[in-house]
Amino acid sequence: MAYNLKDKLVVAVSSRALFDLEADNKVFEEKGLEEYYKYQLANEHLPLKKGTSYRLIENLLKINNTFSEAEKQVEVIILSKNNAGTSLRISNAILEYGLDIKRSGWTSGSDISTYLKAFKVDLFLSANDSDVLNAIEGGVAAAKILPSHENVHNSLGDQVRIAFDGDAVLFSEESELIYKEHGIEAFMEHEKENRDNPLKEGVFAKLLLTIAKIQKKFKDKESPIRTALVTARSAPSNERVIKTLNLWDVRIDEAFFLGGSEKYEVLEAFGADIFFDDQDMHLELSCSVVPSAKVINKNIESFRSKK
Repeated sequence: MAYNLKDKLVVAVSSRALFDLEADNKVFEEKGLEEYYKYQLANEHLPLKKGTSYRLIENLLKINNTFSEAEKQVEVIILSKNNAGTSLRISNAILEYGLDIKRSGWTSGSDISTYLKAFKVDLFLSANDSDVLNAIEGGVAAAKILPSHENVHNSLGDQVRIAFDGDAVLFSEESELIYKEHGIEAFMEHEKENRDNPLKEGVFAKLLLTIAKIQKKFKDKESPIRTALVTARSAPSNERVIKTLNLWDVRIDEAFFLGGSEKYEVLEAFGADIFFDDQDMHLELSCSVVPSAKVINKNIESFRSKK
């Protein structure tokens, strides 16, 4: 019987997001593809350091420890633009760290996003802007992993802790664009007028719903996943957010409405294994204390480029 990826949380991660391959990538950028391949083959047995998404992936895979092989809740897949011939260094690192990752795809430079739906991917993590954008345009939650300090790679515990920004991440960018174009007063008035109208789903809404399904399987004991909403919204604009989540029947374990104050200290206290946001101003600080990833929104990026 074929192995069924449906009804699991499927995370696809690029090799450069999982491991620290920045030096290798520099070889590619400076010397080209052929020299990069030669470099990988020559260094096949050299160990790799943990990358930004390692902490999240390690803890996600621990969820499967309480389930049989057939009932596994999480599947992690390596999707890389490397070719199969240079994949052994990545495979060796996976074995060395004891990660239960059995499936992979090696595209020799082709667009990875083409294969995301074939693997039933719920979340795609990459260090490449275009791969992330292509995935998002294809309807898959995706984010660009940001370089981080090495001291954030070790988890604070086995429980997976995922933190999300609200607008342009869990929810659509509609309200955020009103704020950016017309200011805080127009934003607050818009939210007041629409407080009973649910926010539209953002690119990460489906991922949150998938996580919620796993959480519900642990009703009588602590869930292996804990979520947090960390948003610049404040009262009374938080009302619309709460009503939207209630309508989705989604439990956010912790919610912080910060009214524009810094997020990074809250994220460090929460112990996030990953934080998803669309704004550089928050991510530049958060990546120094927790693994962080940028959700690239074309509408917001286009607005920024016009300013």
